[in-house]
Amino acid sequence: MSERIVIAFGGNAILQSKQKGTVEEQRANVHTACLAVADLVQAGHQVVVTHGNGPQVGAVLLQNDIAKEQVPPMPLDMCGAATQGQIGYMVQQSLTNILRERGLARPVVSLVTQVLVNGDDPAFTSPTKPVGAFYSEVEALRFSTDKNWSMKEDKARGGWRRVVPSPDPIGLIEKEAVLSLLQAGAIVVTSGGGGIPVVEKGGQYLGVEAVIDKDLAGERLACDVRADTLMILTDVPQVAINFNTPEQVNLGALTLDEAKIYQSQGHFAAGSMGPKMLAAIRFIEDGGRRSIITSLAMAGQAVAGLAGTILHK
Repeated sequence: MSERIVIAFGGNAILQSKQKGTVEEQRANVHTACLAVADLVQAGHQVVVTHGNGPQVGAVLLQNDIAKEQVPPMPLDMCGAATQGQIGYMVQQSLTNILRERGLARPVVSLVTQVLVNGDDPAFTSPTKPVGAFYSEVEALRFSTDKNWSMKEDKARGGWRRVVPSPDPIGLIEKEAVLSLLQAGAIVVTSGGGGIPVVEKGGQYLGVEAVIDKDLAGERLACDVRADTLMILTDVPQVAINFNTPEQVNLGALTLDEAKIYQSQGHFAAGSMGPKMLAAIRFIEDGGRRSIITSLAMAGQAVAGLAGTILHK
C-alpha cells in the first residue's frame, strides 16, 4: 500500500564520526542515504525528507569565528538557513541522479523552511544546546560578558561551549508550499536541521538564536503534511531498554502505552534516543498511523514491518 512517509535522517547520515567533513565525504554519505529514499520511491511511496545539520552549522560557526576580523559573523538563524540550502542541494542532486538512473522521472525540491516557536517557551530562559567551537575558561567569561552568550563547561572534552535555547516546534511556516509541491508529485526536502526557528511579533516572523531538535521538528512536519508514517533513521536498527547493559532488550512492535511507560522509566537518554522516542510518541498522539525508528540500512524492511522499532496505537 502506498504511503506518505516523512524520513528524518540523523547527522551521521551526512557526516560520520571521525570524518573531516570534506565535500567528497558528505556527497558519498548523502548518496548512500538517498539510495534508501529511492528504494521507497520506487516501491510507490510518497516521500518527504528532513535531516540534521549539527556538524555543518558547527563548521559555519567556526568559520565565522576564524574570519570575524575580515567578514562580519552571521547569527545562528542565518547559519541554519545556509546549511539547509547546502545539505538540501546535495540531497536534491543526489536523489535526482539516482532516480534518473532507475528511469524514474520525479522532481526533487529542497525548500528552506522556517519553523514557528513560542517566544515565551521556557527554553529561552534555560539554554541547553551546545553549538560551535570549544573555548578556554577565559574566553568563555569574555564571551558571556561581551556577547551575552550562555557558556557551559564540557569537562569530558576539556573546554567551554556556547549553549543556546532549544524551543519546542509549533509548525512549519511554509506548510502550504510543501503540500502544493507534494500535490504536484514532487519529493520535498524540507525543515532541515529542525528548521529555522522564528517567532511572531507584531504580525511579522523574526529569526531567533536557537536550535530546534530535528526529530521533534520532523514530527511537526509529518503532521503538517498529513503523513501516514514518520520514520526516524539513526545508527542502531532498533530502540532498546537497559541500553548497553547485560539486561539490554531491543524493542520491535510497541503500543503507545508501552512506549510511554518505558519513557517514564527513563530508558531513553535526553541527548540521544530521548527526543526520537518523544517524536515517535507525539506523532501517534497527534493522529499519525505509525512511527518507525531504525537504521538507514533497515529502512526498507522497516516500512514493510519487518525490522526496526515500530510504534502504533
